[in-house]
Amino acid sequence: MGVAVSSWQIAASVARAGQLGVVSGTALDLVLARRLQDGDPDGSARRALAAFPVRAVADRVLARYFLDGGRRPGTPYSPVPRLAVRQSRPAQELGVLGSFVEVWLAKEGHDGLVGINLLEKIQMATPTAVYGAMLAGVDHVLMGAGIPRDIPHLLNELAAHHAVDLPVEVSGAAGGGHAVHLDPHALLGAELPAVRRPAFLAIVSAHALASYLAKDAHIRPDGFVVEGPLAGGHNAPPRGQLVLDDDGQPVFGPRDEADVAKVAAVGLPFWLAGSQGTPEALAAALAAGAAGVQVGTVFALCEETGLTTALRDDLLTRLRAGTLTVRTDPLASPTGFPFKVAQLPGTLSDPPVVAARERLCDLGYLRTPYRRDNGAVGYRCKAEPVHVYVRKGGAAEDTVGRACLCNALTADIGLGQTRADGYQEPALVTLGSDLDGARRLSAQHPGTWTARQALDWILGAA
Repeated sequence: MGVAVSSWQIAASVARAGQLGVVSGTALDLVLARRLQDGDPDGSARRALAAFPVRAVADRVLARYFLDGGRRPGTPYSPVPRLAVRQSRPAQELGVLGSFVEVWLAKEGHDGLVGINLLEKIQMATPTAVYGAMLAGVDHVLMGAGIPRDIPHLLNELAAHHAVDLPVEVSGAAGGGHAVHLDPHALLGAELPAVRRPAFLAIVSAHALASYLAKDAHIRPDGFVVEGPLAGGHNAPPRGQLVLDDDGQPVFGPRDEADVAKVAAVGLPFWLAGSQGTPEALAAALAAGAAGVQVGTVFALCEETGLTTALRDDLLTRLRAGTLTVRTDPLASPTGFPFKVAQLPGTLSDPPVVAARERLCDLGYLRTPYRRDNGAVGYRCKAEPVHVYVRKGGAAEDTVGRACLCNALTADIGLGQTRADGYQEPALVTLGSDLDGARRLSAQHPGTWTARQALDWILGAA
């Protein structure tokens, strides 16, 4: 659910109710740094930092980013270290603390289950994000947008505080030649608290991938989230020939749906995702052998959402008026995966807003490492200025239609950058294509609904 849209507040509410509450794990280093620069008005980030087991590390981040009373209006946020294969100590400390804070807050005051959702495509952030979450006691790690074959071993090693090297794909370089290194003891010291290995759920869209991952004990997850094409955010591209409907939208057919019976035959627990946010969908999933469902959209629109109040209220108004639409954009994301986009004027779903935004890449979470002519590793993004991308060996046609998701998704949660010239980054909202559950909830709740109300409705307890 974007960047911090699936907030610690939602996860805590769901976990307190006896279900698995999941926080979004993307760019939590940036989220922490910007919340601190905004003065951490409710004190939650500082409360979590006070619980971090190595106080000196938390103090360094506070000294670097915390502004008592917050930034002055119109002041740009200070930058954070960008992701790279070779990472500095400040970058790794902030990466560990970002996920620690979000998970710690989600788990505060109860013994329910909390998970963190990560993208395999953002490999360079994975070791620190996972380790910080583990230090906070995370119960599950979920990962999609790729083939997460290296994560079970990573979790095993980090549970023992061992140094790890996570392989990173570098375009143009031989496989296995590059990795992100994290040594917990070198980073945090000799005395570290015991941590548990969380369960790992691989997010898949095809039963063949579930079968492949389950066959080898070294890459086998503890279960699967089986995501259908109607799910929000990044989706697997249509398999076979790309077919567009009258509105230019990709048409997903039976080949794009995982065979649930074949996933069940693998023998590991699984949850269904994508168009699952209703009581009837939950019942059907359980009847098909699933352990349950993963639901996003009805929680993205709840009171505890990380979305700004203005965006959430606009979405709800359009939902109730029957004018809210969600389109699958095959080009918007620099990752190459299709991306679901809610159509909202004033956001990057609006062509004039796209045209008014100067192309720049200053956050870089979706940058791709590539091999330079001299053998060194460089970084490029399909959403960066075209001439820069081409100079780095990329093809100009690959830049067409790309959006800067990094900046847009931070704007969704009120942490968008304000440029020195006063330009403010516009948002880009992602939701699932199926809005039935949200429509039905909105009919029951004239204003908005809480995460607990959404959960109780889906469980049939409302």
